[in-house]
Amino acid sequence: MAPNTPWLTIVGIGEDGRAGLSPAALAALDQAAFVIGGTRHLELAAPLSGRTQPWPSPFAEAYALILDRRGEPTCVLATGDPFHFGVGAELARLIPAEEIACFPQPSAFSLAASRLGWSLPDCDCVSLHGRALERIIPHLQPGAHILALSWDGSTPGMLAEVLKTRGFGASAITVCEAMGGPRERIRRTNAADFAIMEIDPLNTVAIEVAASRDARIVPLAPGLPDAFFENDGQLTKAEIRALTLAALAPKAGELLWDIGLGAGSVGIEWCLRHPRNRCIGIEERTERAERAWRNAQELGATALDIRVGRAPEALTDLPAPDAIFIGGGASEAGVFDAAWAALKPGGRLVVNGVTLETETLLGSLYARHGGTMRRLAVSRLEPIGGMHGWRAAMPVTQWVVVKP
Repeated sequence: MAPNTPWLTIVGIGEDGRAGLSPAALAALDQAAFVIGGTRHLELAAPLSGRTQPWPSPFAEAYALILDRRGEPTCVLATGDPFHFGVGAELARLIPAEEIACFPQPSAFSLAASRLGWSLPDCDCVSLHGRALERIIPHLQPGAHILALSWDGSTPGMLAEVLKTRGFGASAITVCEAMGGPRERIRRTNAADFAIMEIDPLNTVAIEVAASRDARIVPLAPGLPDAFFENDGQLTKAEIRALTLAALAPKAGELLWDIGLGAGSVGIEWCLRHPRNRCIGIEERTERAERAWRNAQELGATALDIRVGRAPEALTDLPAPDAIFIGGGASEAGVFDAAWAALKPGGRLVVNGVTLETETLLGSLYARHGGTMRRLAVSRLEPIGGMHGWRAAMPVTQWVVVKP
């Protein structure tokens, strides 16, 4: 086979099996010398003339099996649309697109939207297949329409429990099972009354979000209320946090290092700015790291990766960040130098300091590297006996610099 001509075919197959495949997909499937896919996929595609291979365990071993067949007619079977939360994107990272031919079927999202009469572009599409259930939490906004791919038959009930405990018990839930085949079943209820049993592992959950007055909704703006974060006092307060996020200027898909993680508030809010954003948090105290992890789960910031250790030693061998926030330990020897060396060119570094020692260090760093410095002071109105007065928080000196 000539180089850069398709030798790998990815065929999306539905619950209707071969009957739902196009003539071109059928021809590619029948001409393949090697066919790999899930056991269910192989059964749906039978009879097959080529050698068949169920997905191995661990799944990653499948990629080597496929690459070993390079140049031979090879077919990968996948569910629905292989490039919508499927295996297609991972294969395309290993094999040039010119060497791949793909024949997709409607995705589970498309099928569910068509069953419910929903506009797919107006839905939040979330995969919970092999991913943390808490990923759903930021999407729980009043009036939202959510389509979620389940991990197995237990996922719908677990989602209903999350909705109930967070004040969304009135939300309508539709469980769409084995769509597109003879076993298709659609069942509806609400989160508070969820009692659907014997759910097919191949299911998609549709949620029409209805929030009670006291529902725990994650606001879309930075500077979440301090009460959202369990903490021991080591917390970047809401007003300072909003300005810190603005200085960090997160962009989609970027990685932040949060050095001196504390309660995790800055790293969590970084992750909440976009579903592809990631943060590695460095915290030397185990109890604080555990507290930050609980905060991340409560707010659905599942992309926060917490490393217990002391900077700068804990910064070794981490992936290069697009931005760095130093909220604690800036005056420790070697912390800034290690962070600055690791930061990508064009990356942003923000340091907040409240002590005179840190402020003195920031002044010297500003003289050496430039950037901008500002002092942030916030006062909050608090009761004083039967009256009220302004209580000032400790001022924060903030240095912001972009690496050339």
